[in-house]
Amino acid sequence: MNTIKLAGLEPADVLGYFEEICSMPHGSGNTKIISDYLVRFAKAQGLRYIQDELNDIIIFVPGTCGMEDHEPVIIQGHMDMVCEKDADCPINMETEGLDLTHDGNYIFARGTTLGGDDGIAVAIAMALAADKRIAHPPLELVITVDEETGMFGAAGIDLSMLKGRMLLNIDSEDEGIFTVSCAGGARATISVPFARKAVYGPAIRLVVEGLQSGHSGVEIHKNRANASKVMGEFLRRIQEKTPLCLVSYSSGTKDNVIPYSCEAHAIALGNDLTFINAIAEQLQAEIRANFAEPTASIQAYNADALGGNALSQEDTAKAISLICAVPNSVQKMSQKIPGLVQTSLNLGVSRLEEDLRLTFSVRSSVNQEKEDLLQQLRDIATEYRGNYSQMGEYPAWEYKEDSKLRDTMVEVYRNMYGKEAEVVAIHAGLECGLLSEKLPGLDAVSIGPEMHDIHTSRERLGIASVGRTWEFVKEVLKAL
Repeated sequence: MNTIKLAGLEPADVLGYFEEICSMPHGSGNTKIISDYLVRFAKAQGLRYIQDELNDIIIFVPGTCGMEDHEPVIIQGHMDMVCEKDADCPINMETEGLDLTHDGNYIFARGTTLGGDDGIAVAIAMALAADKRIAHPPLELVITVDEETGMFGAAGIDLSMLKGRMLLNIDSEDEGIFTVSCAGGARATISVPFARKAVYGPAIRLVVEGLQSGHSGVEIHKNRANASKVMGEFLRRIQEKTPLCLVSYSSGTKDNVIPYSCEAHAIALGNDLTFINAIAEQLQAEIRANFAEPTASIQAYNADALGGNALSQEDTAKAISLICAVPNSVQKMSQKIPGLVQTSLNLGVSRLEEDLRLTFSVRSSVNQEKEDLLQQLRDIATEYRGNYSQMGEYPAWEYKEDSKLRDTMVEVYRNMYGKEAEVVAIHAGLECGLLSEKLPGLDAVSIGPEMHDIHTSRERLGIASVGRTWEFVKEVLKAL
């Protein structure tokens, strides 16, 4: 390992592999490089491996001395990361690695997401496979692709050759919390076609920015504003006072990330920028007061003259109405588990090009509520004479009453730290539901080290927490 930026940090092997992972591009849909890297690793360690056509990887690690005949344990995570970056960041995340650094407490990447979700799982799996001194039963390392865009690797992977029925998923962000159930979900898209026509007049550029953003499963209940919905309300208020012809509209890049900014261009017939910015100032004050958004910024600017490529006033009104009409955020809280979001959706990506395309991440731990919410989006698409499409559907991961793995982990945690671990269900999606369908009787638990602000350029990974998680995983494997 060529550890440079994280030199001197512990656990050295885990963080060394993590640095290597961060040195190569590995966003969702761009996983060939890291998949081949894992193949080279398996070959160098003399381990049997499978690389499928999707680039999923399975590596088989024999049990250590005295544990060769124990029941195999599956160590699972995903190799892809969400690629988000600051506007002024020069890194091309399609072709370049990350600018990794740390402050002694946290690891982060300058200007971009870190990919601790879920590069740390890959690093832990590699360190387990490489260190022959660690006592463990046979391990089956399952590293999937494209989890962040719809769990396509987990959906497509063939697991028929696996013998293990206990699975340790390392794809959670809170140390000491054991996840044993999660919501199911799907990605849904509404697209409504619009004709453009010759419209001439003064142009304005509208900007919503400075919002917190965050993961649409983990942070959907934290009262964070959605930039696309804020812009929709901004446009609606402007349109009530002056004729408006929309030219462009853009917000978000991932369906499972709450968008932090939105930009629109329009031709405002009878434009009065002072008047429009008064609307912006009032809406900004409301967003700051009603949401956890102290740095929310809403502004209007004069733009270069535009013409000949805008929606009509009538179609602009229809587009704005659609953006305002679609549901967003928490729809229902669980009545059984305090504080658990039961059903939600996130308007993650909005684009006006040849059509207005709105893409959502829909989640629910109740399958019927998920289907009802998806049907609501279908009905809205029909009402606005648009099209509806759906992909990446995955099932809920149901709670297992009798779990040897969970009980062992709870006991090991108690013995190591003198306190109880928290066993929870979560609203975010995990691959355990799909993998449980492929491996009947699967006993699964998800854990992970402390991470903050995943899927944003503020993402950071706790160094000491990685060390504790590493020691805990080793003790669990020894106990099994």
